[in-house]
Amino acid sequence: MIPTKKYFLITAILVACLFTGWLACTTATELPEGTEPDWPEITQTAKPWTRWWWHGSAVNKTDLSRELEAYQQAGLGGVELTPIFGVIGREDEFLNYLSPEWMDMFNHSLQETQRLDMGMDMATGTGWPFGGPWVGADDAPKYVTHKTYTLSGGQRLREAITYTQEPVLRAVRNQLYQLYGILLKEGEKPTGSMENPVQINTDDRLRIEDLVEPVAANENLQALALDQVRFEKPLPLQSLMAYSKAGEIEDLTDRLDAQGQLDWTAPAGEWTLYAVFQGWHGKMVERAAPGGEGNTLDHFSEPAIRNYLSRFDSAFANQDIIGLRAFFNDSYEVDDARGNADWTPRFFEEFETRRDYDLRDHLPALFGDAPDEKEIVRVNMDFQETLSDLLLETFTQSWHDWAHDQQSIIRNQAHGSPSNILDLYAASDIPETEGAELLMIKFASSAAHVAGRQLVSSESATWLNEHFLSSLADIRRNLERYFLGGVNHVFYHGTTYSPEDEAWPGRLFYAAVHLNPRNSLWKDFGALNTYAARVQSFLQDGRPANDVLLYFPIYDRFAEQEPGAIEHFHGKEAGFTASNMRANAATMQENGFTYDYISDRQIRELENAGNTLTSGGLSYQTIVIPETEYMPLETFEKLTVLAENGATVIVHRQLPETVPGLGTLEEREQALADLKARLDFNTANGVETATLGAGLFLRGDNLEALLLAAGVQRENMTDEGLQFTRRSHADGHHYFIANWTQQPINSWVTLGVPAGSAYLFDAVSGAKGVAETRTNQNGDLEVRLQLGPDQSLILKSFSTEVGGKPYPYLTPNGNAQVLGGPWTITFAAGGPELPASTRIGALGPWTDQEGAAFRNFSGTAVYQTNFSRPESADGTNGWILDLGKVAVSARVTLNGEDLGTRIGPDYRIVVPAEKIRQENTLEVAVSNLMANRIAELDRQETLYKKFYNVNFPARLQENRSENGLFTAAGWEPLPSGLLGPVRLLPVTIAE
Repeated sequence: MIPTKKYFLITAILVACLFTGWLACTTATELPEGTEPDWPEITQTAKPWTRWWWHGSAVNKTDLSRELEAYQQAGLGGVELTPIFGVIGREDEFLNYLSPEWMDMFNHSLQETQRLDMGMDMATGTGWPFGGPWVGADDAPKYVTHKTYTLSGGQRLREAITYTQEPVLRAVRNQLYQLYGILLKEGEKPTGSMENPVQINTDDRLRIEDLVEPVAANENLQALALDQVRFEKPLPLQSLMAYSKAGEIEDLTDRLDAQGQLDWTAPAGEWTLYAVFQGWHGKMVERAAPGGEGNTLDHFSEPAIRNYLSRFDSAFANQDIIGLRAFFNDSYEVDDARGNADWTPRFFEEFETRRDYDLRDHLPALFGDAPDEKEIVRVNMDFQETLSDLLLETFTQSWHDWAHDQQSIIRNQAHGSPSNILDLYAASDIPETEGAELLMIKFASSAAHVAGRQLVSSESATWLNEHFLSSLADIRRNLERYFLGGVNHVFYHGTTYSPEDEAWPGRLFYAAVHLNPRNSLWKDFGALNTYAARVQSFLQDGRPANDVLLYFPIYDRFAEQEPGAIEHFHGKEAGFTASNMRANAATMQENGFTYDYISDRQIRELENAGNTLTSGGLSYQTIVIPETEYMPLETFEKLTVLAENGATVIVHRQLPETVPGLGTLEEREQALADLKARLDFNTANGVETATLGAGLFLRGDNLEALLLAAGVQRENMTDEGLQFTRRSHADGHHYFIANWTQQPINSWVTLGVPAGSAYLFDAVSGAKGVAETRTNQNGDLEVRLQLGPDQSLILKSFSTEVGGKPYPYLTPNGNAQVLGGPWTITFAAGGPELPASTRIGALGPWTDQEGAAFRNFSGTAVYQTNFSRPESADGTNGWILDLGKVAVSARVTLNGEDLGTRIGPDYRIVVPAEKIRQENTLEVAVSNLMANRIAELDRQETLYKKFYNVNFPARLQENRSENGLFTAAGWEPLPSGLLGPVRLLPVTIAE
C-alpha cells in the first residue's frame, strides 16, 4: 500500500506533537452548555502497543500480514519491532539484520501497519544494548585500570610499564548446542535427544582460544551466544603521572618509549607513579539476532554513536520510512557483566572541560589511595558526574538528533544508566520505564511532565509469573500500576511472530507473558485492550496536574560509592530504597499529595509565575528539598532566586551542608554559606519560616505539615485506601482511581482541587454518568465513589454543573438467587484435542471430569444453562450477574446477546431488568491458561524449547528440570472453567 497524503499529514502532526510536547496538541475538553460528557476518542496511540519479537528475523510477508491483522483485531494500536536470537531448525530462513532481504520484510511490515491503521516503532539494533558486527574495537565500550610503582630519589624504573588484559569469556548455556555438534569435543558423541537434552557441564565447552578477534568474525555466533569477551592483549597507556610525598606532580607520559621503558630519574624524595590504562570491556549485544551479534557501543563517545548510526543511514538509503514513528532503546545494561564500562578515549579532556581541573593531578584520589578522604569522595563524584554528562550529551542527544533527521522520534529506557536518569528521560521524546515499583515508575513520568512531553511509555507484563501462569487480570493489575505512576502509553513485553506452520505453542519469548494468537486467552485479550485504551484516552488528554516538585539529590548518591564503583540508577537499588528522597516520596504518595521528581539541571530551567513554579507548561505550588548533604551551588542559587520572585521552597529537616565536587571548592562553599546566611528562620507551629524577597523558605521535620503550610491540598481518597493519578483539562480535572483493597468502597471523598460537578466513567463496562456530589462546610466538592475490590473508575470534574444521566450507582434490593443448573459444557476451541460435550448437575471445573482430554485441555469451553426470571421486590430495575469464581476469563451471552467479557478478578456484570425474559438461556464461554496443555507437551517431551541463546529458562527454581530448562511436566492440572456459584442479585440502578 502506498501511503496517502492524509497519512503523511497525520504522521507529521503526531511527530510535531511529540517534538513540542502536549502544549499545542492536547484535546480541548471544555463542554458546550448542555452537552453530556463522553469518552475521549480512542486513537491509535491510546490503544496498547506491543514489542514484536522476530526470532532470527525468520519471517515471511504472508505471515507478517496475518499476524498484524490478528493484533489489530485484538485491539493493539501498534508494534515495536525488535529482532532477537533465532529458532533452532529454521537457520535457512534467517535474515541478516539490515540486509536488503531484511529491509524488504521491514518495509512490508511498515506498509501493513499503515494499512491497518496501526503504528510502528523499531529498536535501533537487535536485542540490547546498541551494538553489532560493525562496532569495532575503537567504538566498543572501555574501562579504566591502573598500576602503581614506587621510586626513591635518584632511582630509575627498571621494568617496562605495561598492562596485559586478562581474558574473560562469558556465554549463555544452551543444552541443545551439543546435540547440533556445535560444542562437541573431538570424538565425543551427543547425549540425550532434541526432546530431552541432557544437562552437560559447559564450563569448558568454549574457550577464549577458540575465538578469533574481532568477535563478529567467528562462526556460529547464534549458537555461541556470547555475552562478554575480553581477549588477552596489552592495553594502551592513557597517562603516567608521578606524585611525591611532598606534593609535587610530574607528567611522565611522554617519557615512555614504544616498549614501555621510562626515561626518568626520580628527583629527591619518595615518589609513586600511577600508570592509567584503557581496557576493552568486552560486552556483547545480548539476545542478538543474526547479523546483529558483536560489540556493544561506547556510550560516552559521540564518534562511536555516529559511526554506529551510519549503518542505519546506509540501510535506509533510498527507502521510504516516513511511517516509522520512533526508534527505541531497550535500557542501558552494558554493565550487567564483569566490571564497569567507565572510560572513553577522550575522558581526561572531557573531564577537564566540565570540572575545571585536570583529573591527572588527582589519580591517587580517583583510585582511593589519597590520604584525604574528602578528596577521594569529591574526585569520584566528579568522575561519575562526567560519565553522567557524557551519556546525556554524546549518546542520548546524538541519537535523538539523528532520529529527528529521519523524521522519527526516540523512545528511551534510561533506567539502569550510570547517569541522572531524569535528564536522560527528559531528553527523550517518549520516556519509557519498566518494573513493578511505583516510586521507580515516577522517574520516567516525572521527567516527561517537567519537560512537557505528551507520552510516557512502559515495558509492561515482563516476568509477572512463571511461564503460562499469568492471567489477563494479572496483566491488568500491572498496567494499572503504570497508570497510577503517570504512564499513559503501555507496551506489552511482548508478542512473538510465529509463522502459520509452526506447531503450537509457536515461538515464545523467554521472559514470560506470551501474548500471541496461540494463547488460549487471546480471544479475551481484546477486553483487556479495550479497558486499557479507555483509560489511556483520558491519561493522554489534558495535562498532568501535580502540585509538588521533589528534588533528586544525585550527588549524595555519587558520594556513597566506593572508588572504582559507579551506581546505575534504576530506582530499586539500595541507595534509593534507603534515601531521604524516597522516604519523602512515600510520605506524599501515602497521604494523597501529588508530585514529580526534578533534577538539578531541570531546576535551573524553572521559572516563576507569581508564587508558582513553571516548567514544560505546567505549574507547581512548591518544591521539596529532602534532607541533603551535597547540592550544587547553581541549584541553591536558583532556589533563592525563585523564592525571591515569590516561590515557596520546602526544606525537609536541614539545608544542604555543602557543594559537590573538588574544583574551586573553597569559593563555592563560601558562596553557599553566604546564601544560607540570608535565610533567617523563625518558628511557629512546628514550621520554621524564612522570608526571602516575595517568597519563602519553609523548614521542619514534619513533611505533611510543611506541605500544608505551603498551601498544598491533599486528596483524601487515600484515607479510604484508594490510589489515583490526576490530570487537568480545560474546565477541570480528571482522575484515574483504583481500589486495590479487598473491601468494597461506597464513600464520599473530597476533591483536592476546586470543582462544581463531576462525571464518572467505568472503563470495564463502559458505564458513565453524572456523579452524586455535595459541598462540605469548607466549600469543597465531595463525590460519592462506589468501587468493588480491584475495580477502577475515571472521575472527571468540571467547574460548573454538568448535564446528563446519573451514574448507575447500585443498591442491593433483595436476596441473590443461585443459578444451579444443570449445565452443559461444550468445548469450542483449543487443544490438544476437543473433549466431548458433557452435562453436569452442579458447577465445577472441566478438569474434574474423567479423562485426559479434560485435564490436558487449554482453550475455550461454553457453559450453558436455562433459568426462569426470578421474583424481585419493588424498585428492582436491574440485576448483578455474578459468575463467582472463573478460571480464568469469561465471555457472557444472555439470550443470544453479548453482555461483555470479564477477565477478573471481578466477574460481575450489571444487567438491566428488561434484558431478563421469563425464560432465559445463559452462555458463559470460559478460557483457561495455556498451562495444562503445556504440561502435557512436557510430559510427552515434545520439542518446543528450541531457541538459540536463551533457551526458555524457568523463572522459579522449582520449575527447572535436570537439563536446566523450564518444565511443567510435574504440574497437576490447574482448575479450569466456570467454578461459580453463578448468582443473580436484584439491584436498584440509579436513574
